[in-house]
Amino acid sequence: MSPQARGHLAMLTFSALVAGSFSLGAMIANQISPVAVTAARFAIAALVIGAAALATTGVPRSAARAPWRYLVLGGLFGTYFVLMFVGLKTAPPVSAAAVFTLTPVLSALAGWVLLQQVTTPRMALALVIGATGALWVIFRADWQAFMAFQVDRGEIIYFWGCVAHAIYTPMVRKLNRGEPAVVFSFGTMVAGCLLLSLYGWKDIAATDWASLSLFIWVVILYLSVFATAASFVLVQYSALRLPSAKVMAYTYLVPSWVILWEIALGQKAPALLVGVGAVLTVVALVLLLKSEETQKAAPVTK
Repeated sequence: MSPQARGHLAMLTFSALVAGSFSLGAMIANQISPVAVTAARFAIAALVIGAAALATTGVPRSAARAPWRYLVLGGLFGTYFVLMFVGLKTAPPVSAAAVFTLTPVLSALAGWVLLQQVTTPRMALALVIGATGALWVIFRADWQAFMAFQVDRGEIIYFWGCVAHAIYTPMVRKLNRGEPAVVFSFGTMVAGCLLLSLYGWKDIAATDWASLSLFIWVVILYLSVFATAASFVLVQYSALRLPSAKVMAYTYLVPSWVILWEIALGQKAPALLVGVGAVLTVVALVLLLKSEETQKAAPVTK
C-alpha cells in the first residue's frame, strides 16, 4: 500500500471516530463544562500518545527543538474545540454541522497560502460534490430545513473555530521537521493541554470530578483515546502524505457516520432519500483518490 493510500485509510478511520464524539458528546454536553471536558480529554490523550511514543519510536531530544511549534498547533486545535462549544451554546447542531462542511474549502485555501499547494480542477470538483452530499445528509434531504438555515452569532463564532481547524492541517506539514507522527502529536497534545488548562482553570477547578457518573467517564475516555489521541495521530500522519484539501475532505463523511452512530445508539433511521447524500460523499472521495499533486510531497517519516 502506497503512503498516499495509507493516508486515505487513516482519514477514513478518523472520520468514523470523530463522528462518535458528536453522538456521545451530545449525551453529556449539559452535565460538564465544555472547557473542563476538553482539557481532560487533551490530558488523557497526551498520556496515551506519550506512552505510545515511548513504546514505538521513542521521544528523541531532537523533537524538543523549537517548542513554539507545538504551542502553535496545540493553540489552533484548542481554539477549534473552545469556539465549537461556545458557538453551540446558541447555534443549533444542524446549523453548526453545515458550517463544519466549509472546513475542507478553508483548508484548501490555507494549504495554498502556507504551502503553495494547488487545488486541481478534479479536487475542486470533488470538494463541491462532497460539500453537496454532506449538506444533503445534514438537512436530511429536506429543502425546507435548508432554506430555514440562518447565520447567527453562534454560527459565526464556530466558523472562526473551523478556520483554526483548517489552518492546523497545513501547519502540521509546514512545522514538522522529520518527527514521527506519534511524537509530533504528543508535543501538540501537551502544548494544547497546557494552553487549555491556563484558559479554563476556573472551570476545571469548579468541576466535581469525583461525583461524575461512570457513563460520563466512559464518554470522556472515548473522547480522549479515540476522538482525540487517535484522531490527532491519524490527521498528522495523513497531513504528511496528502494535500491539506484531501485530508480535510474526509470531514464530509462525518454526517453520514453520525447517522450510523445514531442508529447504533437506538435512534430512528433517516429516510432512504438521505442516502443520496452519502453516495455523493463517496463519489467525492473516489475523485480525491486520483493523485494529481503538482508538487512533490514532503518527505515521509516512517
